[in-house]
Amino acid sequence: MQPFIVGVRFTQIGKAYHFDASAVPHIKVGDHVIVETSRGKQLGEVTQFVEKPSLPPEGTWKSIERIATPRDLILRRMWAQKELEAMIACRERAAQLKLYEIKIVAAEFSFDGTRLTLMYSTETEDKADLKSLRHDMQKQYQQSQVEMRQIGPRDVAKMLGGMGACGMETRCCSKFLTEFSPISIKMAKEQGISLTPTEITGMCGRLRCCLVYEYEQYAAARKELPKRNKHVVTPLGEGKVLDVNPLQMSIRVDIPEVGWREFAREEVEPWDELEALRRKSKEPCENCPQPEKEKHERR
Repeated sequence: MQPFIVGVRFTQIGKAYHFDASAVPHIKVGDHVIVETSRGKQLGEVTQFVEKPSLPPEGTWKSIERIATPRDLILRRMWAQKELEAMIACRERAAQLKLYEIKIVAAEFSFDGTRLTLMYSTETEDKADLKSLRHDMQKQYQQSQVEMRQIGPRDVAKMLGGMGACGMETRCCSKFLTEFSPISIKMAKEQGISLTPTEITGMCGRLRCCLVYEYEQYAAARKELPKRNKHVVTPLGEGKVLDVNPLQMSIRVDIPEVGWREFAREEVEPWDELEALRRKSKEPCENCPQPEKEKHERR
């Protein structure tokens, strides 16, 4: 029997995780459910039905326990209101312990308050010793199991929100990105973007997420266009490629005694290929009749 798999999201802008909903066949998109996760029981929202799910690494999907009741929703809201208080308390205790190398970013209770996760970031590569901090927070919140979890700079920016480096009122990561894609300098080079740090770095201090948005289109277009400094043949004569415009599928060519002109891809021919065809057409064919003078020279 094919399992009934649904996507469940635990934050407003977050990744959807797959769960087996066979135990609750009447579930609908938008319903809130209770599931067991690696961080204890959590309350999430059903966002989609997965028609052809791929098997997870552990070999099976975790099941949805039940649909959340109004009492569960009130309980989750009550514990969410205490998260700010827990974060401030943890920051104060970290300052007292002189843990200046870490920054407490957020606190998160499980829906029933049995677990408290304190998320922090650090700018140093050295592992911070947080045993004393966790012990002190555990004494203060005895009803919950306290856990310290380190998160990366991109996750910090997603949680804090704010204006993006491009001027958007809300950063992409806080507005619609559910997960982060790998980004490299190559993506900026492929799109002809300046490699000045202020031009390609986001508010998180890492390469901007938007560098990946149009990368595939640029890479595909550049494969069909001649590279810079290549010689091409245009309707106005031979010239050298000065610049490439992948989105318009055009190139800018410097033609001697004419100057630079812009041409569409279909208007130009690569000089090397054309020259090879010309040379090949001038080579004598063994089966073709040859001029009398050439035959006499061969004798």
